[in-house]
Amino acid sequence: MTNEWRAICDKFTNAQNLTEIESRNDKENDPFRSKYKARELLREIYCEEEGGGETGLRAARLGAVEYYLGVNHVDTEELSAGQEHLMNCMKLLERCRVSSPNVSLFIQVRNQLGILWAGRDETETAQGFLETAESIYQRYMKEDGSPPTDMTEYFAAEENLLTHQERIKRFELAYTHTMYYLAQVYKNLGQTERAATYCHTTLQRQLQLNQFTPMEWALNAATLSQYYITKGRYMEGRHCLSAATVISDLAGEVPSEAAAQENETESERREHLRQKRAEIARCWIKYCLNLLQDAKKQLEDNIGELDTDRQEELKRARRREEEEEEKGRKSALLFGSEDTFDSIASIEEKVMCLFPLDFTEARSVFLVGQNHVTQAKDYFQMDGYVTDHIEILQDHSALFRSLAFFEEDLERRCKMHKRRVDMLEPICNDLNAQYYLMIRRQLMFELAETYNEMMDLKLALANRQADTQSLDNHTIKKFNHLCSASAKYFQMFLDSLCSPEGKFPERLEEEVLRPALVARFRVARLHSRLISTSPTVQLDNLNKSLENYKYVVQYCEANPEAGAAVETELELSKEMVGLLPLKINRLNARMDSNN
Repeated sequence: MTNEWRAICDKFTNAQNLTEIESRNDKENDPFRSKYKARELLREIYCEEEGGGETGLRAARLGAVEYYLGVNHVDTEELSAGQEHLMNCMKLLERCRVSSPNVSLFIQVRNQLGILWAGRDETETAQGFLETAESIYQRYMKEDGSPPTDMTEYFAAEENLLTHQERIKRFELAYTHTMYYLAQVYKNLGQTERAATYCHTTLQRQLQLNQFTPMEWALNAATLSQYYITKGRYMEGRHCLSAATVISDLAGEVPSEAAAQENETESERREHLRQKRAEIARCWIKYCLNLLQDAKKQLEDNIGELDTDRQEELKRARRREEEEEEKGRKSALLFGSEDTFDSIASIEEKVMCLFPLDFTEARSVFLVGQNHVTQAKDYFQMDGYVTDHIEILQDHSALFRSLAFFEEDLERRCKMHKRRVDMLEPICNDLNAQYYLMIRRQLMFELAETYNEMMDLKLALANRQADTQSLDNHTIKKFNHLCSASAKYFQMFLDSLCSPEGKFPERLEEEVLRPALVARFRVARLHSRLISTSPTVQLDNLNKSLENYKYVVQYCEANPEAGAAVETELELSKEMVGLLPLKINRLNARMDSNN
């Protein structure tokens, strides 16, 4: 080995050291100091190499220097210059056949150009570079497959060459980056199915190569679970979440509050770990909630009650499914390395991925969801995270609502809805109306519907217990209270749509059209259902009822396109606009004859 060559190798090592290690200590007012020094060294190497003859290896070496100069310019935010160097590298490689000494450079230069173009929102251009990198890797592995030279070895002394194993690892990591960037590209192109597959493969490869940051990996896996859930693929969703939980534990213990107060690094670490784990908990909540809601859709009849024939049929089909599931699991793409497989499986065993078909199964899913609600609320507290905290409470309420569907005992079902009211009512009333208008509207609507549901349950209970239609005073009082509470929240929702002067809008905005007309319809129904012995009160209630039914009919006549949003409600409203005046006239006549 000549002295000149050794000098070139030393320059390269220095440039790498400046780029990867020294640059971390550069001052804020001179952030690229080390990168600029590295650039000078790379330029010197280029000039020294350029004089040599034409060989494949020399082309690869010059290509590698162009590659490192390209990355260097991108790092210092000089994108056009970076692109030029990377394209020079591509040109140099055009003269070579893909082979073991240069395949890694072929792939990595395309990875860098892919990132560069994706950063400029030129997604298709990025896609072209990355898909070519992918096919180069696949073809090389099929036709050659020997551990390729790593780019750092072009300027390494004999004694510093890498082992076969290290070469394979670096090459596989470069390809993992290709997969990772392709997942982003497909996501931006709206090809979600493909993006999910690439994301899954990337996560899988990162674990196998042991090249990942635990929290970042876990969050990516948890995010991927949300895609699978929306597609009804609960086995994959559960697998991703279980893996996320196991891998996030590798990030270590959350520092105590005391430690965080003494040390800023510990304080940042505490914040980071708590936040990310709370985010993973929220993904688990969505898993449990969606599983219960999808099961409910499978099991409900046309009035939203549990269809027992369908339940039996699904239970029979389930036994067949379980046998299939065992086979399916084996072919699914599983995460993990030897040491994490068992831990992931033991978390999976704690929650089902098939639809729960009865109360016991539904409750087991509900409880897993509820545990994660507690964990998520512990970090996302009302003080500081109002919107997040309320979204978690809304999910908790929705978990109760889904569980109530499976509960046969009406009294207990009513108690579950009462839990929802207790959870949401104080918040709805305390929130600042101006800042949190949209959230308050959601809460008012949900409270109105929950009270409505409780009212129906109370009536059903009373009718079961009483042989005659006559209800006792206590039941009437309870029924009227729930009925008025429901009407009150629907009315609050409608009032929130008014102008500051209290005027209801002439035309309803698209996003509130259906809820507003449904609320009017419900207010009409609730007023007609209030029980009273006083004819004057009855008359008052019927008139309010008629007024709201009329509103729905007249609005849809004036705005025909609105009818499609509330077909059922509109039909019933028209019917009631015909019937109620007769009822009101009869009541008036009765009152007159009594006077």
